[in-house]
Amino acid sequence: MKKLLIGLYYLIPVISLVGQSKEPIQIIEPVNFSKVTIDDAFWKPRMDKVSTVTLPVCIDQTEVKTPRIRNFEKVARKKGEKHEGIFYDDSDVYRALEAIAYSLKTRPDAALERKADEWIDKIAAAQLPDGYINTFYTLGDLQKRWTDMMMHEDYHCGHLIEAAIAYYEATGKRKLLDVAIRFADHFDGLFGPGKRHWVTGHEELELALVKLYRNTNNTKYLKLADWLLGERGHKYAQGYVWSDWKDTAYAQDVVPVKLQREITGHAVRAMYLYTSAADVATYTHDTGYMDAMKNVWEDVVFRNMYITGGIGSSGSDKEGFTKDYDLPNENAYCETCASVGMVFWNQRMNQLTGESKYMDVLEKSLYNAASDGLSLSGSTFFYGNPLASNGQYSRREWFGTACCPSNIARLISSLGNYVYAKSTDDIWINLFIGSSTKIALAKGNVNIKQQTNYPWDGQIKINVDPEKKTKFKMALRIPGWANGEPSPGDTYTYLEKTDQPFSISVNGKFASYKAEKGYTVIDREWKKGDVVDFNLTMDIKRVVALDKIKENENRVALQRGPIIYCVEHADNRGKVMNILIPDNAILTSEFNKDLLEGVVTISGEVPVVKTSSDGLSVSTSTQKITAIPYYTWNNRGAGQMQVWIPRKAVDIKVGSK
Repeated sequence: MKKLLIGLYYLIPVISLVGQSKEPIQIIEPVNFSKVTIDDAFWKPRMDKVSTVTLPVCIDQTEVKTPRIRNFEKVARKKGEKHEGIFYDDSDVYRALEAIAYSLKTRPDAALERKADEWIDKIAAAQLPDGYINTFYTLGDLQKRWTDMMMHEDYHCGHLIEAAIAYYEATGKRKLLDVAIRFADHFDGLFGPGKRHWVTGHEELELALVKLYRNTNNTKYLKLADWLLGERGHKYAQGYVWSDWKDTAYAQDVVPVKLQREITGHAVRAMYLYTSAADVATYTHDTGYMDAMKNVWEDVVFRNMYITGGIGSSGSDKEGFTKDYDLPNENAYCETCASVGMVFWNQRMNQLTGESKYMDVLEKSLYNAASDGLSLSGSTFFYGNPLASNGQYSRREWFGTACCPSNIARLISSLGNYVYAKSTDDIWINLFIGSSTKIALAKGNVNIKQQTNYPWDGQIKINVDPEKKTKFKMALRIPGWANGEPSPGDTYTYLEKTDQPFSISVNGKFASYKAEKGYTVIDREWKKGDVVDFNLTMDIKRVVALDKIKENENRVALQRGPIIYCVEHADNRGKVMNILIPDNAILTSEFNKDLLEGVVTISGEVPVVKTSSDGLSVSTSTQKITAIPYYTWNNRGAGQMQVWIPRKAVDIKVGSK
């Protein structure tokens, strides 16, 4: 078997497929999590909490309280036992293993590694000789495998491949990787040009195959991913059984991927599809995928994204979308997995284009909509993430469909994947997170160390320490929020504009830089001991939405740095639906180390509305209110919460609670 070349991503050639450019292009690759050490005051405790609390919860639910691991054991026993649970449960095991892999690299734990190895042994024992692995079919009717595109067979094994690569990178152990490669080869033997058609009902395998290509240099996996993308939109599914829905828009199968211009269907499936399309475009330079993804991205971000970075406004409409600008707050769906998918997709779009706006959206989703999916305790979860509540929402210990717990766990554990990027000659700093890494450039290694109290403080210190004097470009992202743009597009804007969003110096002196694609690019000869000081102005911003979003008309949301705020019952006398924030209200911020594990709060004296006992009239009085980061709400019990707050009393209905 071909030896893996993990870590040598920048050596991978651009593959020329039919009708695509043969010209070499610059490949921007994220610096792998295994090369990044995070010691950040904001993120490191969260990563530790995932390791010590969230992953044990996932393990307990996976092998004790639910039958997920038992199903693998049953396959190995070969005693004709029946499958328990839901047909897509295998994927939860693989996602949990992936999260464990990241955790083992960032926080070694011998007992946790033994548990992972135990699971891997059981998974390997459940694989059939031809490479197939799926407990639902192996314990059921094996003759029906590969007959129903909506049954998640390939989705499962996409997660298997991702877990296997992560575990190999973290531990050097390749048993699970060998299982994953055997499955990929099994699939490749059945499907592809000149073989059977296949349209994945739940996308995931495509992006995993690109990862497998990157980590093996075997081009057949990239070509297979490209082929899977090309299968969509041609009615190939009509020859198969679709068990759940006849509406193929649900799985983005109405038009070919290269002709897609707007988001449709299930939000999570869409995110995984778009991630893989951007991936394939990066390595093939396929302008068809590039153009499609840029157009779809604008549809998502400009017309269908919440201020928190969440997407998927409707749970009742198949966990997806209704119409442009339909972004209800209290009934928002915003599945945690979709926000995780936004992180994946926007990283790939940044990698494809080198434009910072994609990292702006990634950051927005990461700090707000995705982080909200996990409680501060690390033990309970949100599946959906609404932007308003009358007390009906609470995080839960687990779900029947349990994709979100392991998904948020693997995202936080793999945070190192999103901080830095590189080409053969240059370095990008995309997220401002206390961390260190060694980046291999063509001219030599460069040690980078970030020190910051972000997201509470906008001061970032970067130590640049090349092993020898080296000339290269270092690009620092200028966050859109610091440059007059709460979100790309015109859906959300600031009430007030500010000047001088940042300052930058090298070794205490003004740094010469160029602004390129949303980055400050410093091009110089670097030497040991160089220090970059990058200071972002971090004040309270008031965000308003386009009038097309009717629910937010004459309302305001609060933002400070990348953090979106909300008002919650626990800080505001039990009620928040009666709060007003007029445009002239004076708001201040301060750090409270004893609140919600340490947060910056926003407070001010503002009007509150009171209704008469008969509900026919209203009056106003003044009250000090406190706003907290959105991701921290519902950690002190259920109650009222809202992100978008009325600016005028007329916008509070008489009789509202």
